[in-house]
Amino acid sequence: MRHSCVLGAVAAVLALAACGDGAATSTSDSARRYGLGRVAKPEEIAARDVDVGPDGQGLPVGSGSAAEGATIYAQKCASCHGAKGEGIAPAYPAIVGRDAGTENFAFSKDWKAPKTIGNYWPYATTVFDYVRRAMPHAAPGSLTDNEVYALTAWLLAANQVIPADASLDARSLAAVKMPYQGRFVRDNRRGGRGLR
Repeated sequence: MRHSCVLGAVAAVLALAACGDGAATSTSDSARRYGLGRVAKPEEIAARDVDVGPDGQGLPVGSGSAAEGATIYAQKCASCHGAKGEGIAPAYPAIVGRDAGTENFAFSKDWKAPKTIGNYWPYATTVFDYVRRAMPHAAPGSLTDNEVYALTAWLLAANQVIPADASLDARSLAAVKMPYQGRFVRDNRRGGRGLR
């Protein structure tokens, strides 16, 4: 989601929540009768506005190396995803694995092929975004930004997208081009339905 979509959704929720403080912003009966919540503070909204776009917009300050990421991965990720990212099926699929060339986009012939970071994800920034918000599974959102940069570096290095001794920050991560980025087709449907 882009920032404007997220903030639009937050604003809609806040409009309903504001009714609890007597500061009704909606004239509908349903909004007035709940009487729950309060208006969110700007810092509360900012704390939840953490999405990162494909172009790197939204990446925080920080950095981390693949070597640091290997240690963090072993401590916080391997129990679910396997020691080398091979996955622990069926609940935790492989996240490491790469075809031997961009011409071998396996999914064009076999939609059941494993969708690892190295052979399927179109944007490196999406790896950062997903790990920061959803991992580790038992404690999502608990990693520092530096830990997420390090894990992202390890995952991209393990998938042979960047060198094994690489470090990442906002600028270098936004510059990473994933192997199959050009194989994806932009969704041009209006509102998610039908063609324009």
